Amino acid sequence: MANVLVINAGSQETRVALVEDGLISEYYLERKKDRGIVGNIYKGKVARVLPGMQAAFVDIGMEKAAFLYAGDVLDAQFGMFDMLGEDVDDGEDDEGGDDDDRGRRGRGRNGRDRRGRRPRKVRPPIKSIDSLLKEGQDIVVQVAKDPIGTKGARLTTHITLPGRHLVFMPTVEHVGISRRIESAKERARLREIIESVRPKGTGFIVRTAAADIPRDHLRADVEFLINLWNDILRRSEKVPAPTKLHTDLDLILRATRDLFTTEVDKLVIDNPKEFDRLKFFVRTFMPRRAAHIEHYTGSEPIFDAYGIEPELERALQRKVWLKSGGYLIIDQAEALTAVDVNSGRYVGKKSLEETITKINLEAVHEIVYQLRLRNLGGIIILDLIDMEDQSNRERVYRELDEALKKDRTRTNILKISELGLVQMTRKRTRESLGRLMTQECPTCQGRGFIKSHDTLAYEIVRNIHRLNLREEDREIVVAVNPHLAETLATSESESLSEVEEQTGRKVVVMPMSSFPIEQYEIRVRK
Repeated sequence: MANVLVINAGSQETRVALVEDGLISEYYLERKKDRGIVGNIYKGKVARVLPGMQAAFVDIGMEKAAFLYAGDVLDAQFGMFDMLGEDVDDGEDDEGGDDDDRGRRGRGRNGRDRRGRRPRKVRPPIKSIDSLLKEGQDIVVQVAKDPIGTKGARLTTHITLPGRHLVFMPTVEHVGISRRIESAKERARLREIIESVRPKGTGFIVRTAAADIPRDHLRADVEFLINLWNDILRRSEKVPAPTKLHTDLDLILRATRDLFTTEVDKLVIDNPKEFDRLKFFVRTFMPRRAAHIEHYTGSEPIFDAYGIEPELERALQRKVWLKSGGYLIIDQAEALTAVDVNSGRYVGKKSLEETITKINLEAVHEIVYQLRLRNLGGIIILDLIDMEDQSNRERVYRELDEALKKDRTRTNILKISELGLVQMTRKRTRESLGRLMTQECPTCQGRGFIKSHDTLAYEIVRNIHRLNLREEDREIVVAVNPHLAETLATSESESLSEVEEQTGRKVVVMPMSSFPIEQYEIRVRK
């Protein structure tokens, strides 16, 4: 089936879905009133330096001061090779890296140690924040993370400027190549081109989209990004802090730049005005792809036409059914996500071990799909159904490892443990789908459950006994949700009769349709 990038561009909300083989693999959402600032570059002013936290607060002109950790300040970084007096990454044992700049190798005077190995560079200790920054100092920074809750944005002085084929790093002398470009010959060609044109002291990451791109196109990309950086620097010299120096592309253009690769057959967008803007952008920066853009004019909403809405609803559910009849339970905590695999309705045909293995094999593909679609990051624990046979564990592990190769976000996995657990990490790149599209339930306060009617009934009885009743108090009024009122009037009526007998007061139950199930009020009438 065709791979399609589908864009639903409304006046207040933009939604982007990457559909691969008929299934959504990635989903992005941006609302006009909540547009993020990640990627924006500011001239900020250091407001406070906190040695005890190895961090500083920087005023970038927003309501909350932004946060800059010492490890994200340029002079403290491992990437300052000029400061360390070393060259890096000559490409002889090119391990690449990826679009996120996986890592760097260094060399000594002759490039190798006595055993002919290329030694790893030792990271110098991070300097103290008060030796790097002073209060009142002006500094050029880029937003690495949006403000969340009460926290301000997280900043870095390591600027990255993404282009279609390259990411420019003006403060780091390094060339990295996307791991998804597998051909050694193509990697060597790309490295040679970039090394020949990059200014000394700067670096580039070669993105997956750069594969097979002609030299002159890559050179043009380099020149464009360098000119963009020089414009930012010139502006920073003229304006006072705090000032925004550069705004990253909006979601429509950013998704087109990053996702509309040769692996995607077409891009479909439903907004005629945005279609014209997008067409101009693609003709300017991606002329080879201009013929693959379509304006959707169907009567049915575009996300309905491509079967996206039902998948989004499914991605918000805690329970996900597998085709075999098994199911997953996905629970997202603050820093950890747990995925539990269950056999459900599937009973198999031959042996228990075969049944379990088949469910696990199906589950790992669905798990990888759900991780990408829900954009779950951080520590992830997979609780597979325990398999006795070590060869079956290896088989399931290999299947999981292979499925994860489709994920553009970096992951690390450990072997299946004796208990059937897989520990893995997935890099956090943005807010998860659940956090973007849902909010805490006002009834259960995010617990995912509420007290039962019986529990609430007995709780009310105990609280009535806690009242300090006076002689003039004649009635006890209990205002409750109508469903709980019915429980008190029927199955728990005996409990209320005992209360009346023990207190000598009449108990009046008052149904309140506006009350959530757990809310109740007890008051006394004279």
